[in-house]
Amino acid sequence: MSSMTPEVLASPNMSRPGRRAGAWWHPRWVVVPLGVVAVAFVAFALPPYLTLDPSRSRIPVPASFPSYYPALVAHTIFGSVAMLTGCLQMWPWLRRRHPQVHQRIGRLYVFGGVGPAGLMGLTIGGISPFGPVLRASNVLLAIVWLGVTLTGFRMAQQHRLYEHRRWMIRSFALTMSVITNRVWSVVWYLALSPQLSTTFGGSETLMVQTIAGLSGWLGWVLPLLLTELWLERETYRRPAASIATRGTSHVAST
Repeated sequence: MSSMTPEVLASPNMSRPGRRAGAWWHPRWVVVPLGVVAVAFVAFALPPYLTLDPSRSRIPVPASFPSYYPALVAHTIFGSVAMLTGCLQMWPWLRRRHPQVHQRIGRLYVFGGVGPAGLMGLTIGGISPFGPVLRASNVLLAIVWLGVTLTGFRMAQQHRLYEHRRWMIRSFALTMSVITNRVWSVVWYLALSPQLSTTFGGSETLMVQTIAGLSGWLGWVLPLLLTELWLERETYRRPAASIATRGTSHVAST
């Protein structure tokens, strides 16, 4: 994602500190199921919006905001690009063997995926038809998603490879949070729908907004927290490897 040389990108020091080559969480084992999930999700979520028919939208389109549907279509398309290219960026083999391809796909991830999808998310997130709790979550998610992604890109431009990798892992966790959001929606629906006539006084609107709000916040905050815990644990387990990687990044930038 920068002018890094292939030698630097392919350096053994770019491997994850604290990671054993045969561990189940090694990217070579994780990237395939992630890619399958991402492709399946995009294949399900994207086609209705490619028709440009508002009646096929999976989200109610507010009549008072005519630009909502075009922004939603753009958000979905660019978000799909971010998801698919993000999976490729997590593939260690591609990064090591084809660093130039990794760089080009990285630029597409930032400027053809997260960037426009995040900006569209700011627009439609603030007027979500699912209530103020989800609106707050959507807007904050878009800001954080854009922030960590641009920070990661800036780190790459400065050849600070260790920081670049950490920020982009955070970015990818937020990119994939659209899936965990849907999982939480199912969980909360199963948990709260029996309480429709009691807790929600028979109001389906209140129940839907509650489910959407809880799912929205848990969908991205929990993955981001778990990602941060994993990154800190990784650094704690192998501090020497982390220092070596930082040193390589510093040399690359001089």
